[in-house]
Amino acid sequence: MTTIRLEGLDFFAHHGYYEEERKVGNRYTVDVEVCLSETTFTDDDLDHTINYEEIYLIVSTVMSVSTKLLETLASSICRELLKQFSSITQVNSTVSKHNPPIKGVCKKASVSISQKR
Repeated sequence: MTTIRLEGLDFFAHHGYYEEERKVGNRYTVDVEVCLSETTFTDDDLDHTINYEEIYLIVSTVMSVSTKLLETLASSICRELLKQFSSITQVNSTVSKHNPPIKGVCKKASVSISQKR
């Protein structure tokens, strides 16, 4: 099995359960991991793997749609990657919201979801 990870994808987006959060926006970080069944890469051909830029564009598209829950974002990222790439056997997605609006100090709140084909 081969694992491809994109870590620390930063976005400014308008997600949140509360209307004010969606209006003001916040900083989010996404880490995504895709697993491929292929393990031998001898021909150095990008067509035989997944282009990292394509993964980023899918994550970026999901992050551009205002959503209330981090769980929904993480699940949508997994679902879209599985839909777009038949070579993916599993996706792990973590979405983090920086400085969430809670009554206390919290650097970030994160949700991780894994989905298999």
